[in-house]
Amino acid sequence: MSGQSNDQKSDPTPPPFDPSKPSVPISYPIKTLEDLENGSYYKSFHYPFNKTSVPLRPNTGLAQRPRVLVCHDMQGGYVDDKWIQGGENSGAYAIWHWYLIDVFVYFSHYLVTLPPPCWTNTAHTHGVKVLGTFIVEGEEGTATCNKILSTKESAQKYAELLVELAVALGFDGWLLNMEVDLDISQIPNLKEFVSYLTQTMHSSAPGSLVIWYDSVTIDGTLSWQNQLNEKNKPFFDISDGIFVNYSWEEDYPKLSATVAGDRKLDVYMGIDVFGRGTYGGGQWTTNVALDVIKKDDVSAAIFAPGWVYETKQPPDFQTAQNRWWSLVEKSWGIVQNYPKTLPFYSNFDQGRGNHISVDGAQVLRTQWNNISSQTFQPFLEYVDDSTSKTIEVRVESMNWLMNDSFKEASFNGGGNITFKGTLKAGASFSTRLFSGQLLMGPLPIYFTYSVNSEGNSQLGLSLEFSSETEGKKKLFLTSQGTNQFSSEVLVPRQLTAPDNAPGWAMQEVSIAMNGYTLTEIHAVCYKQQPEITNTTEYFAVLGDIKISTSSKNTEFPPSTSWIVDGQYIEWGTSQGSKTLSLKISWKPEDEKGPLFPKYNIYVEKLSKQSIQTLKGTLESVREYIGVAHIEAFYVSQLVIPSDTSSLKFIIQVCNVDGASQNLDDAPFFQLDVQSSTNILSLLFGCLPPLVKKIIAYL
Repeated sequence: MSGQSNDQKSDPTPPPFDPSKPSVPISYPIKTLEDLENGSYYKSFHYPFNKTSVPLRPNTGLAQRPRVLVCHDMQGGYVDDKWIQGGENSGAYAIWHWYLIDVFVYFSHYLVTLPPPCWTNTAHTHGVKVLGTFIVEGEEGTATCNKILSTKESAQKYAELLVELAVALGFDGWLLNMEVDLDISQIPNLKEFVSYLTQTMHSSAPGSLVIWYDSVTIDGTLSWQNQLNEKNKPFFDISDGIFVNYSWEEDYPKLSATVAGDRKLDVYMGIDVFGRGTYGGGQWTTNVALDVIKKDDVSAAIFAPGWVYETKQPPDFQTAQNRWWSLVEKSWGIVQNYPKTLPFYSNFDQGRGNHISVDGAQVLRTQWNNISSQTFQPFLEYVDDSTSKTIEVRVESMNWLMNDSFKEASFNGGGNITFKGTLKAGASFSTRLFSGQLLMGPLPIYFTYSVNSEGNSQLGLSLEFSSETEGKKKLFLTSQGTNQFSSEVLVPRQLTAPDNAPGWAMQEVSIAMNGYTLTEIHAVCYKQQPEITNTTEYFAVLGDIKISTSSKNTEFPPSTSWIVDGQYIEWGTSQGSKTLSLKISWKPEDEKGPLFPKYNIYVEKLSKQSIQTLKGTLESVREYIGVAHIEAFYVSQLVIPSDTSSLKFIIQVCNVDGASQNLDDAPFFQLDVQSSTNILSLLFGCLPPLVKKIIAYL
């Protein structure tokens, strides 16, 4: 994935992509009707890796209010996000403002756009539905429609194929974009295609959606109406909504609402963030269109928010992205709330970074990206004028090297929230972390969080609860007793941090608030005691937050309760070193046991000395090689030192509450390393018979 300098000779043209052969798992679209029809996608080596591992929460219906649909259109699609097991670009595009989104569409200009599972996984985590795209364009699109719409039966057949894909991969429906002129005689079968797809999606995946794009009209003409009217309403009537084209005028949302009647919330008025003919101009004035849409009580469809990334808006992607999405929040408000259910866990990982930590210890120190690694994203508020804040708040994926005693910025994953600035004596600073709807029951719940701070910089949590009968109540969690705040103060107990997590303080407190709803979680920065000077430096890091119903450690199934297998084992050589590629898969013996969302993968390269030492096995190095979100991982061209006699692949099971299994107790797959003689024999065995005879003769 890295580039090559100009003074190097270019490699030979790589062979055409063969999805049936083992290789690093990727996501890719279906480009032809033939490939859709023959089911070749399901025979691909990559197919099982493309399944989502995070189902949409039960009863996740569309809210009865104006909604926000976001249509991903970023550099043609399938860029850094195509690498299912993660890529090597810490600057990869990502979205983390999921609390402002109801529906996410993955878009490209291929016939069948299948969302990479990373988008579905993180969207589902945040309660957001995900749609793929079916699009026909140009002469090829006309030929495709001639086949799909030739009969009522063919329309139903191809609709069923789309349903099967969505159900098999775990996403939630389709955006239909029929950007071709059609013969009027094809319209009845087009309506059958849309209607049958919608009904079959609903019966096969309750809560799914089929959205019609404002394109071909009921008379067969490709004519964007930019509103809901009599020319496109017949398609609206048999689907779950319409994505209206972007070139509407100020009164079109209101006119569309009138035509839609009691389904006005299913009208999604398009906004092109690039500003191509869009009302309000998009870009940094996208909120102009949003305000009009919201005022007229219909929904919004934001197209290509990747504009911020593609056009390299200053000063940097993270800052510009936060600024742009703040326009959406200011205009529309928050549409998703969490925590809603337990357990709840966030390590603030944005799915990209320059290191990865597990329980306070760094296991990776190189660039990476994997949107599937996102946990619940914080509701941090963007402030235009940073000079007005005494404390700068950032989600960080880089190491802060403030001094030698503080070197690791993340407690788990690749992110954290850093608080850096100055505080006057007796002053405090508060910022929103989450906006929830968590109903408290009769049993206590447990808040656990990790903090790493410098000097006497203190970081606490402020919790706000509400009750219809008792009103609002605030609790303040702090590691040090203080009378600085008017809220009721709770001092958590200190948990024992892992030995390899110096500087981190883990704190836990139980809270009983039966009948209340947890509505807000804020971080509060303050000083432990007054300073001699009026201002003083402040620095603290919030590593993670867990909310659960138990204080007990997660119990993982022992290694003996897993079935682990290695397939597609391929030995080779590269630059004089042995290499290994293989697929490792695992499953619990008890298929009714708990499901786990993530698995960290390590390898131990065992030498003969480490295995046969008289004093027992020497301490071997466990090298982190990746993360899996399904029960399989593909190892590609792993370089093996010459003295290695055995490889032990360890599968560290991770729970939804952020807990990770002890590596000594984790399932594993062990493989003896073939000798050079064995590798040559293996290669010789793969040669054609005639070549073998020639070599033998020589």
